[in-house]
Amino acid sequence: MSEIEYEEVSHDDRVIGRAFRVSALALVLLAAAGGGVYWWLNRPKAVAPAQVIDTEAPLAVTHDVLAPAVRFTDVTTQAGIDFEHENGAEGDKLLPETMGGGSAFFDHDGDGDADLLFVNACPWPESQRTEKPTQALYANDGKGRFTNVTAEAGLGATFYGMGAACADVDADGDVDVFFTTVGPNRCFVNESGRFAERDLGLAGASDAWSTCACFFDAERDGDLDLYVGNYVRWSRAIDIEVGFTLSGIGRAYGPPTTFEGTQPYLYRNAGDGNFSEVSQASGLHVTNVATDVPVGKALGVRANDADLDGDLDLMVANDTVANFFYRNLGAGAFEECGQKLGLAFDREGRATGAMGIDAAWFRNDEAIAYAIGNFANEMSSFYVSQGRADLWADEAIGVGIGAPTRKYLKFGTLFLDYDLDGRQDYLQANGHLEDEINQVQASQTYQQPAQLFWNAGNAARRTFLEVASAGDLLRPIVGRGCASTDIDGDGDLDVLLTQSGGKPMLLQNDQALGNHWLRLHLVGSGKNRAAIGARVELVNAGVRQCQDVVPFKSYLSQVELPLTFGLGQATQADKILVHWPDGAQQELTGLAADRLHVIEQAK
Repeated sequence: MSEIEYEEVSHDDRVIGRAFRVSALALVLLAAAGGGVYWWLNRPKAVAPAQVIDTEAPLAVTHDVLAPAVRFTDVTTQAGIDFEHENGAEGDKLLPETMGGGSAFFDHDGDGDADLLFVNACPWPESQRTEKPTQALYANDGKGRFTNVTAEAGLGATFYGMGAACADVDADGDVDVFFTTVGPNRCFVNESGRFAERDLGLAGASDAWSTCACFFDAERDGDLDLYVGNYVRWSRAIDIEVGFTLSGIGRAYGPPTTFEGTQPYLYRNAGDGNFSEVSQASGLHVTNVATDVPVGKALGVRANDADLDGDLDLMVANDTVANFFYRNLGAGAFEECGQKLGLAFDREGRATGAMGIDAAWFRNDEAIAYAIGNFANEMSSFYVSQGRADLWADEAIGVGIGAPTRKYLKFGTLFLDYDLDGRQDYLQANGHLEDEINQVQASQTYQQPAQLFWNAGNAARRTFLEVASAGDLLRPIVGRGCASTDIDGDGDLDVLLTQSGGKPMLLQNDQALGNHWLRLHLVGSGKNRAAIGARVELVNAGVRQCQDVVPFKSYLSQVELPLTFGLGQATQADKILVHWPDGAQQELTGLAADRLHVIEQAK
């Protein structure tokens, strides 16, 4: 989250073009001058034209290439969801009030469909309000209708929640729930559909502010460990003392630059569902060598095997400081090397207000991209591997999301194939922090529309074309998290957007393009039955798609476990290769389209 006074930069393509023409004329004249050649070769270097940031929107079409028509319909009320997020705001402008609103799609009752968990906050202890808002769990009937089962499920707890990560931590076959909070984190163990809070060693410090969380097998011993990102060193007293103000508004939400950073947690699973904190011993602590203060201000994390060596690495989106890339060295040891790999800063070498994160093989080749949503007046970051695992570059402008995303304040980011054409599209949820921001920045509003980008492949000048019309999906809200699942069993992915201090939007995907699809639910062997960390390659007509089973992504949120592959006009998958978390491989051929396939790991 960058400082709110950060000025928006704008350029006019006509001015830039005029500059090029003048430069060309100058070259001719200097060449004619003879001796001017020496001056030209040794002149003070100006910024190269290639470095000029094109902040006007790129062309949305090339010839007749258009994003396919699609409509997302708000079905929140008709689906039975009446949740409204509470952020505790009463005018004191305390920083956590701006940041919450996570959610998770997971199967809490084992009936095969994705239920929906909302993470809630509450009034501050100093408040005179007496209501006690709780977390909220809605059971899915498999047809897109949800029923509030919070009380009977045992999740009617009140605390200042931020996000959630759901996985089977004790390997008993049920999915458990871990909440990140302002204060001690909370873990609820699933006992046949009803949850009971348990102390498994995951609470952390009582004065910490935890945000993102991700279950993954850090050392490949078969059970699930847990990474938890912490944001800044915060307390009400520190926030009040900072006393951040904006002209015309008065007291405002202070930027994270005014707060010290923190270290993350890494909890190692003992194998029985009990955990020990090993972040420092594992190499996850990063400290400013000059001040000895922790550097990290984590808001988003994405686990994946970026170098395809069999171990899951961690990419962490840090707010206003360098992003971290923790390379897994094996046996649970990590090396932070984000700056060395080109993942720490934007294309101009600056730290960004990084929020949510996701990763994808977006070109259907070997290149992997990390997409990170940044603060207002900053482009979203789009780091792409450059043919090797140790070199990445921010290609946000080149792929087409740079200029269109600059204006908005981005939180949740998500890759999904919304039109089932076999290419990963890109979605981000947007919304500001200050409800009166328009008084001091005419270009900014509190409520902002989400943005959806269609992956055009090689058909257009840019890889991604912004979708101009997508129904209720583009309705302005105070967006935070975004997540996806197939709520109604029709094969395409529906979307959930959460709001800070407001109602969520559950958006039904009403696309009717005639494309086929294939959904895969993986069942692993051993303790990691959800196969978290598995990678699936699908090949059709020589085109390779790749996805991984890592549902913890976006911003404080979690998507469903099954993977959805768009097949376009194909009616089956020619070949599927599953890379299981333990290193085993399994090949399947001829899987029929338009159905969910459950794939169990071969013994």
